[in-house]
Amino acid sequence: MDARSDRNAIPLAVDLDGTLIATDLLWEGLFILLKKNPLYLFLVPFWLAGGPARLKQAIAQRIDIDPASLPYREALLQRLRIEHGEGRQIVLATGTPRKLAEAIAVHLGIFDRVLATDGPHNMTSGRKRASLVAAYGDGGFDYAGNSRHDLRVFDAARAAIVVAPDRHAARWQAAHGAEMMPAPKPTFRTIVKMLRVHQWLKNSLIAVPMVLSHEYFNADMVWECLLAFVSFSAVASAIYILNDFFDLALDRKHLTKRNRPFASGALSIPFGLGSMMVLLAMGVGAGLLLPIEFLGVLGGYIVMTTAYSLSFKRMLLIDVLTLAGLYTIRVLAGAAATGVDVSFWLLAFSIFFFLSLALVKRFVELRTTAIPAGERIAGRGYRTEDQEIVAQAGMASAFSSALVLALYMDSVAVRELYPHPWLVWPLAPIVLYLTIRVWILARRDEMHDDPVVFIIRDWRSQIVVLIGAVFLVAGGW
Repeated sequence: MDARSDRNAIPLAVDLDGTLIATDLLWEGLFILLKKNPLYLFLVPFWLAGGPARLKQAIAQRIDIDPASLPYREALLQRLRIEHGEGRQIVLATGTPRKLAEAIAVHLGIFDRVLATDGPHNMTSGRKRASLVAAYGDGGFDYAGNSRHDLRVFDAARAAIVVAPDRHAARWQAAHGAEMMPAPKPTFRTIVKMLRVHQWLKNSLIAVPMVLSHEYFNADMVWECLLAFVSFSAVASAIYILNDFFDLALDRKHLTKRNRPFASGALSIPFGLGSMMVLLAMGVGAGLLLPIEFLGVLGGYIVMTTAYSLSFKRMLLIDVLTLAGLYTIRVLAGAAATGVDVSFWLLAFSIFFFLSLALVKRFVELRTTAIPAGERIAGRGYRTEDQEIVAQAGMASAFSSALVLALYMDSVAVRELYPHPWLVWPLAPIVLYLTIRVWILARRDEMHDDPVVFIIRDWRSQIVVLIGAVFLVAGGW
């Protein structure tokens, strides 16, 4: 009997979470459940009191997964397919509840048997080892795993394949010289993508009240704006991570979002949770150095963004109104941090201006998502036939923002604040240029970024904004 025949005579048992797939279905299931109803969070401690198996089963009974969208370890999966095709018995041995494990086994079609968590029995560590030894004998199987929970199973296997190991499994692999299939290590770029650093540009809106009050040379106010920027950026990144957890299934079906760190499995959910806690601590810590009013605004931002992630983003029009509010709340945060009063005119302009840009985001999604007529975009409240009304509403909001700005230019407040108010008038056509250009690019399918981030990054927009800034400063001299 040659080596290949000898190998194929021995079953190969494969762990699921972290081994065959680059994620953990317990964590994913929990966020799927909380997305359905956040009140389930209060039941989790009671389920957990009954043991890990009780928690897993309680979650699995209430959710479904899409096996086709999961982030599989392609190198391992390809090997399993080859060995299954050569006649080797492949066993899925996992602590995941049977309902979910069998759905994956049916989808892949390469497993001859499934050992999974049933009822009160958690199929991990010692229990998994006992089940495999009872079925195939001590040393009568090979095993692929990845974590400290697999160490006892490795010891009972004839040969081990250590896949994307944690530090415990890596130490075992080094001591025993076992075969290893490493996973790519997260890079600095992966962390940057997790934090969505490019989205921090939106927080530059915090400086708007200071700039409009002509206090840009006030060192104290500049420092307060910087602290507010750090606070909002840290909190925003924490909320982006939470949003990614709730949107894992949707992101994996999206052409570009499937490459996000958590959707692709490049980063684990526990790592993301730890990062969230650190970021929230940083955000609140920076906020504590500012007036108490700022913390109130920051708390409102956290509530609004969490509500958006859990529910509002799926509601027709409520989503874009919330986005416009989230942009505007950054202006309010700048006012709270620096003690500058915010005028009715600025808030009215902000709402219309940012509503137009929020509608651009939805318009682009409608243009780029292929869905049948009458069906909604996944995770949104819009259908293909809504394109025109969304565009019309967006353009109307753009012109409304310019109209509010024009009326403000003719107000008593401007004549009192600016010695040369006529120099401020070019701001109205500048706003129209920025918004209409964004809409034209969206119509041409050339808008591939958040429109606020696009305006801040785009060199043409930068030049126009700089010209507006020059007129604004000149009008105040």
